[in-house]
Amino acid sequence: MCGIVGYIGKQKASAIILEGLKRLEYRGYDSAGIAIQKNGRFEVAKKAGRVEGLIKSTPALKISGTSGIGHTRWATHGGVTDANAHTHLSSDGKFALIHNGIIENYAGIKKFLLTKGYTFQSETDTEVLCNLIAYHYQKEPATTEGSRFLECVRKTLRHIEGAYGIAVMCSDCPAEIVSARKGSPLILGVGDNEYMLASDVAAIISRTQNVVYLKDGEILHLTARDFSISTLEAEDVSPVIDRVTWSIEDTDLNGSAHFMEKEIFEQPAALENTMRGRFAEDGSTANFGGLNISPVDFRQIDRFHFLACGSAWHACLVAEHLIERFARVPVEVDYSSEFRYRNTPLGKNALFFVVSQSGETIDTLAAMREAKRKGYMVLAVNNVVGSTIARESAGGIYQHVGPEIGVASTKAFTSQLLVGAMLALYIGRMRDMSFSDGVEYVNALKGVPDIVRRTLEQAPHIREIAKRYAHYHDFLFLGRLSLFPVALEGALKLKEVSYIHAEGYPAAEMKHGPIALISENCPSVFLVPSGEMFTKVVSSMQEIKARKGRIIAIATEGCELPEGVADEVISIPACHEAVLPIVATIPMQLLSYYIAVELKRDVDKPRNLAKSVTVE
Repeated sequence: MCGIVGYIGKQKASAIILEGLKRLEYRGYDSAGIAIQKNGRFEVAKKAGRVEGLIKSTPALKISGTSGIGHTRWATHGGVTDANAHTHLSSDGKFALIHNGIIENYAGIKKFLLTKGYTFQSETDTEVLCNLIAYHYQKEPATTEGSRFLECVRKTLRHIEGAYGIAVMCSDCPAEIVSARKGSPLILGVGDNEYMLASDVAAIISRTQNVVYLKDGEILHLTARDFSISTLEAEDVSPVIDRVTWSIEDTDLNGSAHFMEKEIFEQPAALENTMRGRFAEDGSTANFGGLNISPVDFRQIDRFHFLACGSAWHACLVAEHLIERFARVPVEVDYSSEFRYRNTPLGKNALFFVVSQSGETIDTLAAMREAKRKGYMVLAVNNVVGSTIARESAGGIYQHVGPEIGVASTKAFTSQLLVGAMLALYIGRMRDMSFSDGVEYVNALKGVPDIVRRTLEQAPHIREIAKRYAHYHDFLFLGRLSLFPVALEGALKLKEVSYIHAEGYPAAEMKHGPIALISENCPSVFLVPSGEMFTKVVSSMQEIKARKGRIIAIATEGCELPEGVADEVISIPACHEAVLPIVATIPMQLLSYYIAVELKRDVDKPRNLAKSVTVE
């Protein structure tokens, strides 16, 4: 969501920070700002809208100085205005602060600070935090200025309730930044005679691949020469420097019109990377090296719980179907945001999986901590090495699909579907799936990249369909069994990138209410599999046609649809049941993308959305 970038070094800070902010635009934001420290004061520029608007309308690039902080804001407290954009200054002008997260007790603190003469120029909780630091700084004994700065931030954070990732500068302390995190990611980039601070590796990867991932409750003190990390309790922390394995080229468009388009067509390679090295030598099952649970203990699990949000939740619903179908073990899927507030009977031998592309989704992180608090082992499925969820889980599975820049998840989602299918195989082979069935299953999974490539060849046909349907204002997406969650995902994709209202339903549920919506102005997208569900789905399609509804059918090859039952047909290769959800997803991604392009939407940065949701 909000993005943080900081810099200390020998170069002009403003240009480096603004470049970093532009690389964080994919996270979603509505305003941007920058503050550079120079000659004992702060030069600040901030504006509602895009980073490009900030650059054009202010002298941001002309601000000189070799240390500074920058921010892209996704509004929580207060509207989208220039005043509410970060960076915020304390009312005495001594501190500049940027902040991700939500300060839950800000109202009481603000009331207290007003009695002490502090003033406020914005509606944000962030300005309250900045002034509270100024208050403690004024009270702190004047030892060395650097330690006084650090200690007043530490003392302030002990009074804070909520989540935060912050970067603070003090006018008395040239070329210093104090940063801290609790529930909101922060990463230190260690460069050549320079340091960078960011909420996402994408902001700093052009300058260094050496990074330190801050943990919750840690405080970073940066100077032009060195850095140190300590805790809220003032205990020193020995930093661990990791190396990022991808490069800046992975975040470039490379000839595509949008990142969403690029990432849709990257899926064959991404799926190959997810599978690589994860099948047994005998070709009958999957292997996962990072689960940190023995096969004997895994065999004792009698129930699995999956926790996720958004697209990842849809992937978990597919995993539920496949695990119950092929491993015959009960599975529960919860929205992460709801799990903490339910008194769910969990059983004794349950195992949790949390699924998050970024590994920073705040609701999923909180749900994971709740499950751990109750004494359960929690494993993670995520795509970002060093993320908070990856570090705090007992083990897990990395997706290895590379950075996903488009806000609407594509390759990360199909990778999550693949991981779910592999888990179903892994668990099933531990129970009663035969060797020969396992070999057939593995061969089907190994064939996924080629089948997806063949499906992507439908892109020109789907683009033409999109042009014919872009003017509709409502869509229904319909599927059954494992394709129902895929229908939910198709509806979500269309909503996200085109702003068209869409709903996903089980196909058989149409007659229980939603059929009232059917008209010539509400097209339905049907997922039509071969096999036992074919005739059932076709019956639902005929009910729609009887009411003059238009139908786009995504049907497996070999399905002989009755004449006239579909207005448009998109064919996908026939495939194994475990693979079908992945393959069926591809045409819906393309349909949503091309409709959004036809409507001239900002595909990679949809309004109001954020790539990584780090606030509740």
